[in-house]
Amino acid sequence: MKILVTVKRTPQRDSRINVASGGTLAMESIEFEINPFDELAVEEAIRLKESRGAEVVVVTVGGEVCRRQLLSAMAMGPDRAIRVDAGEALDSLQIAKCLAEVARREAPDLVLSGKLAIDDEGAQIPAMLAALLGWPQANQASKIELSPDGKVAEVVCEVDAGLETVEVTLPALVTADLRLNEPRYASLPGIMKAKKKPMEVIPFDEIPDSGATRSAVIGYRALPPKPPGRSLGGVDELVEILSEKKLI
Repeated sequence: MKILVTVKRTPQRDSRINVASGGTLAMESIEFEINPFDELAVEEAIRLKESRGAEVVVVTVGGEVCRRQLLSAMAMGPDRAIRVDAGEALDSLQIAKCLAEVARREAPDLVLSGKLAIDDEGAQIPAMLAALLGWPQANQASKIELSPDGKVAEVVCEVDAGLETVEVTLPALVTADLRLNEPRYASLPGIMKAKKKPMEVIPFDEIPDSGATRSAVIGYRALPPKPPGRSLGGVDELVEILSEKKLI
């Protein structure tokens, strides 16, 4: 069995990013990590590897700056990594096409992804990837179980009304939600081994039909500051204020 896990380089989850002059983001002092939802996908792939036996391959789309995040992922336990060497100007569909080309080359039985990236919260690429491959997909997984023959995955998905259990025939794509697992910390031996694991680089110009960029971020602006809070003398004053604002 082969499992392909997509990962993205995102700012550390506790970062405070400010808007600089000219509508750009001040990123000079920001540290990066594996997108937390993708980290869940990596952990789930490792657990399937440990319980069922599998080759786990992590893949990302980006420049040399993504190497550190791929090493961090491999330190958790995956066997090798692939990086499509592309710039930061790609849109979601172009990235999905890069990942689809890697999936066609690798022919995995299962692709695992985070349900979204915490920097843009687009949640577009996994769905686009599944559509490009013509594979079934199960999103926001909180539990994944494979059939004894490894041909079907039963996935418990978190939906607005609660939980929904679906079955998908492999190959398929599944996206990870927060309650799927608790990612492990990379051990020192794992970190040392990661440096010796294969990391393939695929030039962007080898991706067929990547197409032109269809969308781009042209600028950012900060939200207006929130008004300061105020202390109230009691319930009567609160009711009066809410009535004035026509909230009750």
